[in-house]
Amino acid sequence: MPAGRHPRQPPERNSVAIDHPALILRRVRYRSSDEDSARWDGFPFRAGDIVISTRSKSGTTWMQMICALLIFQTPELPAPLATLSPWLDWLVIDRDEVYARLEAQPHRRFIKTHTPLDGVPIDPRATYIVVARHPLDMAVSLFHQGNNLDRARLAELAGNVPPDETAAPETPPTMHDSLLGWIHHDVAPADAMDSLPGVMWHLSDAWHRRHEPNVVLVHYADLSADLDGEMRRIAARLGIEVPAQRWPELVDAAGFAQMRSRAAELAPNPVGVLKDTRAFFRRGSSGAGRELLTEQEFADYRDRASQLAPADLLGWLHR
Repeated sequence: MPAGRHPRQPPERNSVAIDHPALILRRVRYRSSDEDSARWDGFPFRAGDIVISTRSKSGTTWMQMICALLIFQTPELPAPLATLSPWLDWLVIDRDEVYARLEAQPHRRFIKTHTPLDGVPIDPRATYIVVARHPLDMAVSLFHQGNNLDRARLAELAGNVPPDETAAPETPPTMHDSLLGWIHHDVAPADAMDSLPGVMWHLSDAWHRRHEPNVVLVHYADLSADLDGEMRRIAARLGIEVPAQRWPELVDAAGFAQMRSRAAELAPNPVGVLKDTRAFFRRGSSGAGRELLTEQEFADYRDRASQLAPADLLGWLHR
């Protein structure tokens, strides 16, 4: 595939035609063993809604916490974060239950999704925040997250066949081998959204929308380098005013150490699929992926990435 080209279009069979107030468009349907973006069909948006669209392990919970702090303007949240900001696409919790919970919320709503924006209804009354992380760091975090999941519990809740616990265990790949396999895995984006093609599809779609007034792109590295400045920028984009004296407390509460200390309240584990909630907040920094690769392997990654996303996006993403 020539450099700078988009990854191939997700399968047409996953697309559904929808009626948007401003235009007719075709929305892609993304499905996995425990997610289905069709759960957004008919969702009753209201003015001020915030949709947080990220790839797995790219700052989802961090952005949910930032939104919670800006909305409630106190570190003392009225409920666990996953209750305040449910994952709408997740098949583990009944769709009607999620809708009812969101309908009952009197505060400004902020909703989690791992679906790219081309799979979510775009409502002019809502703001869409897309968080990007260096793909290599995301892949490393995803590897560790996989080891922290209770897959039998997850399969049971999603109505899938649980893994065969009587089968002889396979020797797991090393982190290094897993990362190399992830870099070179050739798959359609819609068939594996946490693959490198899937990540680049998600971010390329958001990148092309970055000048739209209700789309906000946030870089994980910027949150790490200047959390105060990024929180103020996000607040301005959301039209939220925060009294000057409250900022230090809110920024401190959004820091990695504080969030890790509140893992039981903040980790996305409403139905008990994590083995260890504190392990969810593992490192919170950048560079882990690059540290694992040789110079040639890193060059191979950069070449692979250049085939999947435009150069200006990669320049921003790889800072």
